[in-house]
Amino acid sequence: MQVSMSVNGRQVSGDVEPRTLLVHFLREDVRLTGTHVGCETSYCGACTVKLDGKAVLSCTMLAVQAEGADITTVEGLAQNGTLHPVQEGFWERHGLQCGFCTPGMIMSAVTLLEENDNPSEEEIRRGIEGNLCRCTGYHNIVRAIEYAGAKMRGEEPAPAEWENA
Repeated sequence: MQVSMSVNGRQVSGDVEPRTLLVHFLREDVRLTGTHVGCETSYCGACTVKLDGKAVLSCTMLAVQAEGADITTVEGLAQNGTLHPVQEGFWERHGLQCGFCTPGMIMSAVTLLEENDNPSEEEIRRGIEGNLCRCTGYHNIVRAIEYAGAKMRGEEPAPAEWENA
């Protein structure tokens, strides 16, 4: 089957088997490997991308279901060499360790902050609950999202705990 969609603002198309998952189309056909294949059961969130503005799990969605859609992957967030505030937050607040969950976590955080640019800690934790991290314990991920929210609101992010020591 022929599929066509916009990925990170670029029109892409390809021939796929009807059972090809969107995550595999993005990684293998479009060659964007930032979207990770984790569990393939919608449990871990490593494959999260934005489809028409909503966070979706690309490991349980067929590529043909994304026909005509507007897809954003983690590679499409930075603009003109400038990191998206969520990417910057993960860097500045050490919101990653091994990095496997990071692309999906970032995509979920972007969606959360687009809906609510000043979430409470509880709202952040709820907003990323579909993304599993086995390394960080989530503390720095939450701080990274708080940092990004402040940047997106045009505020100066609060200093990190270790900057006050």
